[in-house]
Amino acid sequence: MSMTLFNGTYSVNVFIRFAVLASASCLIAGLAKAEPIEIQVWHTLSSVNKAEFEKITKQFNIEQADVKVVLKGFDHQAALRAQATAAMASPGAGKPNLVQIEDNRSPEVIAQHKNIIPLYDLLKLYPIADLNWFLPQTTGFMRDAKGRLLAFPFMAEIPVMFYNLDGYKKAGLDPTKPARTWPELQNQLLALRDKAHYECPFGISQQVNTHLENLAPLNNSLFVTPGNGLDAVKQQPDLNLADAVFMRHMSIMVSWKRSELLTQNSNGTEADALFAKNKCAVVTTTSGALGQMLDTRGLSFGMAPLPFYDQVSPKAGAPFVSGGAFWAVSGHTKPADKATVSFLAYLSKPVIAANWHQRTGYLPLTDAAYRAANVSLYDKVPGIRLLVDSMRQVSDKNSRGFRARNYHSIEPILSRQFDAALSGNTPPVAALTMALDEARPLMQDPSLKKPVANTRNK
Repeated sequence: MSMTLFNGTYSVNVFIRFAVLASASCLIAGLAKAEPIEIQVWHTLSSVNKAEFEKITKQFNIEQADVKVVLKGFDHQAALRAQATAAMASPGAGKPNLVQIEDNRSPEVIAQHKNIIPLYDLLKLYPIADLNWFLPQTTGFMRDAKGRLLAFPFMAEIPVMFYNLDGYKKAGLDPTKPARTWPELQNQLLALRDKAHYECPFGISQQVNTHLENLAPLNNSLFVTPGNGLDAVKQQPDLNLADAVFMRHMSIMVSWKRSELLTQNSNGTEADALFAKNKCAVVTTTSGALGQMLDTRGLSFGMAPLPFYDQVSPKAGAPFVSGGAFWAVSGHTKPADKATVSFLAYLSKPVIAANWHQRTGYLPLTDAAYRAANVSLYDKVPGIRLLVDSMRQVSDKNSRGFRARNYHSIEPILSRQFDAALSGNTPPVAALTMALDEARPLMQDPSLKKPVANTRNK
């Protein structure tokens, strides 16, 4: 006699066994699904920008269950590089998937490192649906000579001038008309010192970026000769510090220091904090300082482009775009690399990218992100819309960016000589000459035999 599965005791026992097995299978499947792929992102964001990035990451982790992003923050780039180097040398776990690296003006060198995957290679394997969101000018500092994107430029920024609206009113100045030129700014600083009684009329942050590097493109000049180091030539590159615009500017900054118009300068961000506390009336820094200013209660401020010299150029040029980017680290599994790209795709979503831009001051990476931005912020901060608009259609050849070998070692030299000039220890022209002499050996390309004499850009 045949016996069916659902007949008597036998059928009950068999049913129970099948039920238990099915439940166990479901449980195992559930547990497997509950274990997301973990990716580590190491960064050096600080203050408000760090908090905003943590908020975005938390939101990403909540919205899906397949990937878990774990952040690790460092106080400065040296600490991140040291630990990343140690982690990459170890065969065990703990290696980051993404690392934030500040622009060293030689991204092609970083891309050739054995522990780095150029972003364009990663995107070939795991494409993001819409690549049109990468704006060429915004991301140019992270592209190679073929226009390929080497890293994810989430922290792209430009030099800007912040000015205190209440201070301008108190000094009898029109807060809707910040200075366009350096001579105009001098007149405004005199009023801020003498009428508004600021002990710090003017402060400088990121002094190499704002007062040396970008002095060149804003005045339609070169920072590196020839061709800002971007063109293939058979002559040694050199800094263009002997150009008259650098000598003029350094001399003027020294005179402002002596007359107490300029009372705070550094290659860090100390002046940003003084501006946020209403101690300094005007500060030149980078757009990534916007988040700190927005987070300061009661601070009323505007943003403007850095001034230029209209005697040198009838019209101001566009600044260099620089900042930090997320670089993909090699040596991970294919699922991990795919998970890494999924996080980058999330960061590029219009709403996410627009909020990041408006809360930090970093440039929108996509046209869609710009369109998704909340116009109320642009209305709240005078000048910010004009700044962002000006970067959307830049065709100025001098503003493409620059390349320089060993620039991570050259920048401290430039900052030190800038300090020496402003402190009165070294005459302005001598400080520029000494900086040039120290930097030149570091910039030399061993593949080129003949050094080139320093030439002025005309």
